[in-house]
Amino acid sequence: MLEAEQILQERYQLKQKLGQHSGRQTWLAEDISIEAAETVILKFLASSEELQWQDLKLFEREADILKQLSHPGIPDYLDYFTIVDDNSYFALVEEYLPGNSLKQLIERKQRFTEKELQNIAIDVLEILCYLHTLNPLVIHRDIKPSNLILGEDKRVYLIDFGAVQDSAIAQGATFTVVGTYGYAPVEQFGGRTVPASDLYALGATLIHLATGTIPADLPQKHMRIQFQDKVSLSSSFIRWIEKLTEPDIEKRFSSASLALEALNGHLTINSLAQITQTQGSPIKLNKSDNYLEIEIPPRGFKFDDVFIMIFCIVWIILFISMIIPSSSILFWIFGLYFVNLYLFASYGKIFIQFNKTDFLVKWKLFNFSYERIGKTSTINNIGSGPSSFEINNQKIKKISIHAKTEEYNFGAFLTDVERKWLIKEITDWLDT
Repeated sequence: MLEAEQILQERYQLKQKLGQHSGRQTWLAEDISIEAAETVILKFLASSEELQWQDLKLFEREADILKQLSHPGIPDYLDYFTIVDDNSYFALVEEYLPGNSLKQLIERKQRFTEKELQNIAIDVLEILCYLHTLNPLVIHRDIKPSNLILGEDKRVYLIDFGAVQDSAIAQGATFTVVGTYGYAPVEQFGGRTVPASDLYALGATLIHLATGTIPADLPQKHMRIQFQDKVSLSSSFIRWIEKLTEPDIEKRFSSASLALEALNGHLTINSLAQITQTQGSPIKLNKSDNYLEIEIPPRGFKFDDVFIMIFCIVWIILFISMIIPSSSILFWIFGLYFVNLYLFASYGKIFIQFNKTDFLVKWKLFNFSYERIGKTSTINNIGSGPSSFEINNQKIKKISIHAKTEEYNFGAFLTDVERKWLIKEITDWLDT
């Protein structure tokens, strides 16, 4: 039996049970293996005689999918393990996202303005743009208020990937019916799922948020949810939601990018600025329909860097004087990499340029520069991931551009806000 304060794998200390249902438990825990304990989410699936093969399959699928994903709106995969004793469990460890689910906010009788609903829709659509353009594509299949977290940063995060569908969709395979009644479209209960199925679920979720009523409890006419007389929304936004929730796939938006483009056409310039701009950042960004230019200035020296700087100085002195034998190749390689990384982060500039055919990532330190060029059409993912090194026992994150088999990394010392903002700006521009 799982209990509060219990330590698993000599690493994860359970703190609070967040939920329990049908052999599954979700716990808030701390990773005590690092100096500054980090809050994480642990999901457990009990191994018992009642455990269905399908339940295990979905649980393992969630772990496998999360391992492959890298997006600021999706929790990071951290670990997977099994507990074998009198009470055996499969365990999945995920990044903790502080905030409340939209279901919790609904239960607190919170009502959402049109602007808030639009912001929620934008955040979810940007995540879907990422999922639906992966190769193979990923369809969530269970978008609903309980699987959407409104973070403390006012951004929306998509969780619970246990129902996802991936590459088999392209091969016309059939699937076990998953999803939640009221949010899943009719084709999903027929065993068929397409990217537009996630759009229907998003539309049904927005209807729930706007009306405070579960979509399944609202009247229907010709299989269309009748919500128009229960909301105070602009006619254009209502029509947009209606198109999301068309029962006929052919009449629904065919992709998340088209739905996002249509929604953005109804937003004011001011609301867009609030969504896309970050305050107080020295990063320069210029864009038009044909190009996007980003300049990341040096972050300069910080007091926390004093020990790193001392290491760099000592290494340079040793390198010049050759006190350490040249045979110590690992010492020299590691030192060169670390010194280079620190100097570029603290005193170097980064330039990123996109046009419709090519993109450029250029690093410049004093009079030295290095650049990499790729084809814009080959970009298949813009995401955030951990670097290969740590500072103060914490992984340093970076922005990664994936173009076919190539990977272009930059921005290792950006703040979380800056990193997420730039990922959003680049993704938005590429989708236009």
